Amino acid sequence: MNQAAVNRVAPQDAIMFWLSRRSRNDLFLLYSFADRGRPTAELRAALLTRARRIPDLAVRLREVPGDLNYPAWVPCAVLDSQIVEHRGAADWPGLESAVGELLGTGVDAAERPWRVHLFRGVGGAPGPAPDGETATVVVLQISHALADGRRAAAIARELFGAGEDPAAGARWREGHPGAAQADRPGASGGTASPPAAPAPWAGDVVPAVLGALLLPVHIVRTVFRGYRAFRAQRALAESTAAGAVPPPTPGFAPNPLNPAAVPTAHAVRMLVFAAAELRVPGRTVTVVVLTAVSVALSEYLAAQGHPVERLGAQVPMGSARNGKRLPRNNYRNLSIDLAVDEPELSARADRIAAALRAGRERAGHPLTSAQDLVTAVTPAVFLHRDVRRWPLDLVPDSIAGHTVVSSVDRGPADLHFGGPVRFTAGFPAIGSVMHLTHGVHGLGETVTVSIHADPAAVGDLDGYAAHLRAAVTGVVAALR
Repeated sequence: MNQAAVNRVAPQDAIMFWLSRRSRNDLFLLYSFADRGRPTAELRAALLTRARRIPDLAVRLREVPGDLNYPAWVPCAVLDSQIVEHRGAADWPGLESAVGELLGTGVDAAERPWRVHLFRGVGGAPGPAPDGETATVVVLQISHALADGRRAAAIARELFGAGEDPAAGARWREGHPGAAQADRPGASGGTASPPAAPAPWAGDVVPAVLGALLLPVHIVRTVFRGYRAFRAQRALAESTAAGAVPPPTPGFAPNPLNPAAVPTAHAVRMLVFAAAELRVPGRTVTVVVLTAVSVALSEYLAAQGHPVERLGAQVPMGSARNGKRLPRNNYRNLSIDLAVDEPELSARADRIAAALRAGRERAGHPLTSAQDLVTAVTPAVFLHRDVRRWPLDLVPDSIAGHTVVSSVDRGPADLHFGGPVRFTAGFPAIGSVMHLTHGVHGLGETVTVSIHADPAAVGDLDGYAAHLRAAVTGVVAALR
């Protein structure tokens, strides 16, 4: 098979790339390491050496003229400029402020799909560290077209893992567009020369011509699968009515957390817990945090003069990784009722856990994937047109949730970058509908609950963070 066809992006990933031209949707993975004083120049050199040997970091997107085909990943050199050192964040509040500013930026996957930000000598970092220890904080910024949360965490593990050879990683495989770039002589250190540029006819003309020739075929396939999707939707509705499939969660009316405005500023807070503080027999950490969010949001909104009767959260769920060719973004969003009408916290947690199970069951039913099959054969020119027309500045009357809670376990705490890792954090993107999001990220024996907010929607972020910390403590006590 033609290598460009192998490396052509899936429609789901192309959507993420095209959306990045209209909004900020990059992933930001934060890791806090003990700062043992190793010179920054040495750390930069070690990081560049690693990055040049990781296939996922040695690629960029090549677009096809006229959107006659989907973009493709092509090899590229890792540049020194992709490692950015920031000065001035001497303490933790300063670091949080600097990270908030970073969240308002975006990488261009057509140039380079990732960047690493370094902050040295940060004092007062939370987490399991001796008194007086300063931190080296690393933020991996990565295009959502390149990775979802799980894949991005795996990339970070290759960057900061203890092993000497990232070529042993799971994604080092024949056919990866970055493999040849990463494996060539001289790529493991120093400044690598750029790969030879593909001939214009191979890089631009051939995919465009093939796309144009196949356009009628894809249109027919789209119509055919669209009809099958219509029939699947009817069958799903019938199965739901018969009780064979859980019903969808009723939509939620927007509240003050969902103003009809594109965010112009970003702010973050991080609550770092020992994992033991969040462990409750018979409950997952995700359920514990969702229950705490239900309490904290209710209290915060009531204190702001906006009591609510219903609250919902959008919860990303990783999809099963089967099939020959998977999109890099392989997940579905579940709409979860936070059951704020249930005053007893144990019963509320039960309802939230049941809603998660029902959402997973419905999302995993074969009939729900019919629309994905339509998208998979939709010509790029039509899908990109639709993405350009999406009304990102409007909030619908019914939404899937008032906030986002994204949970990822990033594995054992065996990462190292000039010192041992202390904790990790992440910040799901905010947008015109969701102006407040939460990340729940485990690493070894720590769990960080991160808050990413639009200050225009959450005016007292410190107050909300205090509500959330107290809610976590109260929920855990009530559930144990």
